[in-house]
Formats: sequence, C-alpha cells, structure tokens
Amino acid sequence: MELRHLRYFVAVAEEGSLTVAAERRLHTAQPSLSRQLRDLELEVGAQLFIRSSRGVELTQAGRAFLEHARLALQAAAEAVAAARRAARPPKTSFSVGFLTGQEVEWLRHVTHVLRAQLKDIDFRVSSDFSPDIGEAIQRGEIDLGFCRLEPQPDVTYKVIAHEPILVILLRDHPLAAYSAIDARDIDPTAFIGYSDTPHVLRGVVDRYLRDRGLVMSPAHFLDGIATGISLVASTGGVTLLPAYVEPLLPRSVVSRPLTGNTPVIEIAAGYRADNPSPVLRFFLENVGQIIASRAGAVRG
Repeated sequence: MELRHLRYFVAVAEEGSLTVAAERRLHTAQPSLSRQLRDLELEVGAQLFIRSSRGVELTQAGRAFLEHARLALQAAAEAVAAARRAARPPKTSFSVGFLTGQEVEWLRHVTHVLRAQLKDIDFRVSSDFSPDIGEAIQRGEIDLGFCRLEPQPDVTYKVIAHEPILVILLRDHPLAAYSAIDARDIDPTAFIGYSDTPHVLRGVVDRYLRDRGLVMSPAHFLDGIATGISLVASTGGVTLLPAYVEPLLPRSVVSRPLTGNTPVIEIAAGYRADNPSPVLRFFLENVGQIIASRAGAVRG
C-alpha cells in the first residue's frame, strides 16, 4: 500500500464521485483511478465503496478506513515538514518585551531598525507589566525590554524617552473644560491610586503630590494602564498616567496636561550587558536612530 492509494481513496470519499475526484482533485484519468482503488480494496481485503449511477458511497469498512487514512496522510505530511525544518539552519531567536501599551509606540521603530535582520531571525514580541519586563530581562527570557527603570542587578538601561504625566478623566468631567489642570483641583476622593505593581509610576506621582502638599484618598487602585483607563471610564474618577497612554484612550476618556512643572517618567530599553546576541548588539549600536525617529514623530 502506497501513500497515493490513501490519497486517491480520501479524494473519492470526500467528493463522492470518481469523475469529480479524478478531474478536480487528482488530475488523473478515471480508469486509472478505478484501477488504483480496486488494488487498494484487494490489499485491504474488504470492499470500501459501493458504486452506483449516482456516484460512490462508503461501506462500513470504508468509513472505518477513512479516518485512519486521513491520519496517515497527515502524519506523512508532518514528517516531511519536520525533515525540511531539520534540514534548514535554525534561526536566531530575538525576543522583545514591551510594557503594555508601549508596543503601540515603539514596535514600529524597532522593526524599522532591524528590518534587514527580520527575515533571518525568529522575532518574538510580548507585553507585560513593567516590573515583569525587568525580571524577564534579568532571567534572560527576553533580549530587550521597553519599560520603566526597574531595579534589577544585571540589567542595563538606556533611557529613550521622558514621558510627561497627564491627567486622565472623562470627556464630560468638569475639569476637562480646562486646557491644563491644577492638581489641587482634583477631588482627592475621586482620585484613582496605584497598587504595588506600577511602583515606579507610583513613586513619581507620590513625590509630585507630596511636593505640593496634596493628599489623595483613593477608593480604587490601578495595577496597569489598561486597568487605570477602565476605572476612569467606569467610575468617573481621575488619575495620572504617562503620555504614552493617549493612543489607547476610548472616546469617552481624554487627557489634559498638568499646570506648572509637569512630572515625567523615564522609558528605557533594558538589556543584559552579558547577552552575546548579535541582533541586540546591532540594535544598541543603532538605538540613536530610534530615539531620533520617535522624537521627530512626536514633534510632527
């Protein structure tokens, strides 16, 4: 029994017609197809089809044989694919992790710089909370991470942007009528605070509020920008988030700058200096292009 016998059998079973299977699926002459099927039935030792003027139908033995024939053809195809993969040299893997939301801003810049390498590497992208990105770099699970300056003993950071902190609130909130908002006008009980997860952001905002003698009394706490935006939309509260969230805001939510000396948060590309990846080395040699490209896009 050969694979072509199984392929012919499956084609006829699925089409329900020798003529259709021969012409449309197998591109062979019908007499030759009939002969191949008879040979298959002789080898199996059972009638697989009932032939009539209306076409062909599977016998009980044919229905049982069909399932296994399909599995055999699938296994053969997978064996060929595995052999071809093994014959090709493995691609270098390069993994980039983004603080959730940052991929919207930075992924296009990364792929532009690495455009010549992409066809030859296994390029992987993920997103997560900023502390988790820092830990993944530390453990060597990702080669490059775009996140806040998360303290990790073996992670080196290259600051690529300074993001101003903005007021995030509903479009119909009374404070949204102002072109810029004084933090003293935010209702302390309506302020949405921060859990322990975005600890760098929390530290920046806490220092800003403390320097102005402001004490907030939040009833809700965000652990990431998506949660923060959702809490603003659902509770009508107000929070402070980096400017990179703006492309992610729904129509019901808007951003406004703070008055006075606006706090900023640093966004960095993190990596391990002992990572031997040539792709990482190329990226670091050209990271200035990314910073300049992004700065130009912001100014434009």
